[in-house]
This record gives sequence, structure tokens and C-alpha cells, in this order.
Amino acid sequence: MESATPVIVAIDGPAGTGKSSTSKAVAAQLGLSYLDTGAQYRAITWWMVSNGIDIDDPSAIAAAAGKPEIVSGTDPEGPAITVDGVDVAGPIRTQEVSAKVSAVSAVPEVRTRITELQRSIAASAEQGIVVEGRDIGTTVLPDADLKIFLTASPEARAARRSGELKGSDVQSTREALIKRDAADSSRKASPLAKADDAVEVDTTELTLAQVIECVVTLVEEKRAGK
Repeated sequence: MESATPVIVAIDGPAGTGKSSTSKAVAAQLGLSYLDTGAQYRAITWWMVSNGIDIDDPSAIAAAAGKPEIVSGTDPEGPAITVDGVDVAGPIRTQEVSAKVSAVSAVPEVRTRITELQRSIAASAEQGIVVEGRDIGTTVLPDADLKIFLTASPEARAARRSGELKGSDVQSTREALIKRDAADSSRKASPLAKADDAVEVDTTELTLAQVIECVVTLVEEKRAGK
């Protein structure tokens, strides 16, 4: 069996749409690499918090943006992430980091640094890669072979996200999500936006398995059409 043409898949959308679960499963099923770009922004945010950088001071964040060494593993079965050699897969998922990631991500120097990192990882993925985030199809990989934009109602997203975040109630999660969407959609540097050539998939009424199946089909159609 000859190897399929490498395919670069960009999956964007707001939090709680099932992006991570879908992206990992699709990559694993199709033998592609996987990159969680949100984890990279969380990692640099974790580093800033850990090193006492003032998150309310964009110039302080900008000055430190080049310091941490962030390494992302691309195995969908176990995507690793380290900062300066330290495994941060757990620490970056805390509420503290979640609350500060939008502010850090909005700083142009941070986006430039992380975007370069993401492009180099995508370019070196021999079999192809599924890259998930908020500005992949628009900014990071505008020439991606396939762009998908996942959406869902705020209620559905809050229910999913509060299931992920232990002990958080749906109402406060919904408010936090809406606040974060507003911050991510209105920032000047690479806002959360749907690319003109992206396929929109509304996951509100779909099970995770159905979303995965839908995306796998889109990727396979894209590969066949090459």
C-alpha cells in the first residue's frame, strides 16, 4: 500500500466545541501527527506566571516571549509538552492559567513566537498533521489542505467544558467561555475567526463519535481528490 499524500488539516473554533478530542481521534485514526496549539499558549502563560511576569503588562510579556523553550510532542495518543525540559501537561490546565491565557496570547510578540513554532512543526510532519487552535486556518497555516471550523451553542460548550473542568458549574463555565470568546475574537493579533474556505461543522447536536466521523470523511475526501 503506497503512503497517502501528507495532508495538513487545520481545525479551529472556540473552547468546548470538541476540538481537542476530535483532532486527536482523527489524527490517530488516519496516522497523522497532532498539534494542540492552545497547549503552547497555555505553556508560555504558565511560564510567565511561574516566573512572576506581570500579566497585566504587555511590554513585560513581550520582553519575555523568547525566553522559555517550548517543545511539543505530536503523538495524538499522548501529546507531550515541556517548557525548559519540564513536563507541564498537567500544570497548564489549571484555572489560573485558563484565566490568564487570553491576555498572554493577545501580545503580538507571543503570537509571532508561537506561530513560528507551529509552522515549523507542521512543515516537519512527514505523514501530515492535524493542527487545532483558534487562528490556524486564517493565520498560522493559511495554505492548509483542509480547514474545519467547529462551532456549538454556548450551552452545549459549557456543559462539555464543565465536564472537563472538575467541580465547575455550567453557568459560571458558560460565562467564562463567552468572556474568553469575546477576548479571543476581538484581539488585534490573529483573532479567533473562521477562514473563508473553512468547512463549518456545528457540533451542538452531534456526539463526539459523529463529529470525528464527519471530519475523517472530509479528510479522506480531500486526500482522494489530490
